[in-house]
Amino acid sequence: MTKERIILGIDPGTTIMGFGLIKVINKKMEFLQLNELQLSKYDNHYQKLKIIFDRTIELIETHHPDEIAIEAPFFGKNVQSMLKLGRAQGVAMAAGLSRDIPITEYEPKKIKMAITGNGNASKEQVAKMLQQLLGLKELPKNLDSTDGLAAAVCHFFNSGKIVAGKSYTGWDAFVKQNEDKIRK
Repeated sequence: MTKERIILGIDPGTTIMGFGLIKVINKKMEFLQLNELQLSKYDNHYQKLKIIFDRTIELIETHHPDEIAIEAPFFGKNVQSMLKLGRAQGVAMAAGLSRDIPITEYEPKKIKMAITGNGNASKEQVAKMLQQLLGLKELPKNLDSTDGLAAAVCHFFNSGKIVAGKSYTGWDAFVKQNEDKIRK
């Protein structure tokens, strides 16, 4: 029996909201869409929040995602920016919750780590890795949409993960803890 689900990834913002969608069939990912919502042309912050809510609802009604992965705001020095970003994230989450869609939040470093193996990777490195993973022909000019897509892919990679009881500091540590798996 084929198990299929759609994941909507969102990178919230009050200037640009990036989003991406993937379909998961059994344990294989398939690219559906990535795009961004340009909000800089609107002066009113509350109008931006309404547009984020409305566009998220539209994405939900069009693509029927089973889950939403959203990038958590990173902590910056500008409190006003943090509040605005938190509100943008909140209205996107409220849109999903209003349709009973489960939401998972991921720290930016966790998303970067899941995609590239490096929690300090640049937006460009994340985009290039997504291009390889999903066979994207070209990348968008702004990378906010790939950040949204990265949240969806991160969620796919972390779905159903069992937390291992062991941790390894390198190959030597792995070999020492798994000698029974080595052919001699």
